[in-house]
Amino acid sequence: MDQIKIGRFIAKCRKEAGLTQAQLAEKLLITDRAVSKWERAKSMPDSSIMLELCEILGISVNELLTGERIDMTDYNKQAELNLIKLQKQKEKSDRLLLTAEVVIGIISTIILIASILATAYMDFGVLAKVSVILISVFLFLIGVTFCILIETKAGYYKCGKCGYEYEPSFKAVFFAMHKGRTRYLKCPHCNKKSWSKKVVETTDTET
Repeated sequence: MDQIKIGRFIAKCRKEAGLTQAQLAEKLLITDRAVSKWERAKSMPDSSIMLELCEILGISVNELLTGERIDMTDYNKQAELNLIKLQKQKEKSDRLLLTAEVVIGIISTIILIASILATAYMDFGVLAKVSVILISVFLFLIGVTFCILIETKAGYYKCGKCGYEYEPSFKAVFFAMHKGRTRYLKCPHCNKKSWSKKVVETTDTET
């Protein structure tokens, strides 16, 4: 997805609508700095305001993501291409999130182990040792919670029974038995429990 092209298109449509950056921002209840970032290709409009933005500019979401006006004869084809691009961007983002999960997990574990070793081999008072261990355990649990939250949001779980790909709740993932990123979960499609593997690239059109 060409952010530079999209930014220029937003600026062009804004000017055609006779709006300044500040006026457009006011209509969307955001800052003019956000509009400026779109037009300079520093960021993309948030999905929560994309429909309203398109309505104000008199364009479709498909045209916004393409960065140009689309002839109706090519509209469906371009819509499919945009969906593919969005899916690829999500997959890339999910991979980065899962990498961050590993990093957070390793750091949290190192902090816990280092704290335990420090209290075992260094001359601390009992109260100090207990405090260090409690703090390290607390930090470890925060790290684990973030890791599970990331794992829940990034990608999908693929049911071991029917192959359906779905996004379970944080609670379901938190309490599920697991082997790495494979968890024993109940599939919302077949309603059966199985070892569901974490996947990033979806092949299921029903997700």
